[in-house]
Amino acid sequence: MERDGQLELYDRLAALLKEAHAVVRSPQVPEGARVALTRKLLVITAASKHDLAAAARRLERLMDDIHEGRFPLGRGEVHADGTR
Repeated sequence: MERDGQLELYDRLAALLKEAHAVVRSPQVPEGARVALTRKLLVITAASKHDLAAAARRLERLMDDIHEGRFPLGRGEVHADGTR
């Protein structure tokens, strides 16, 4: 039974990663944020090799942020209010 759960989690994570990469490549994502998001996706992908469930949770939180329009700032970018 545990094996079936792992396979389902792999499938879910793979689908989420595919969606995340498509969203990050979309024109609605600012270029500086795209670089930072790509780095985050690489970190999550690497983490999935060690803890699949934790990586899935991290990716879900990242996708929630993206869908809410909360993008990380790239190097040298400044928020509209002048903060970094």
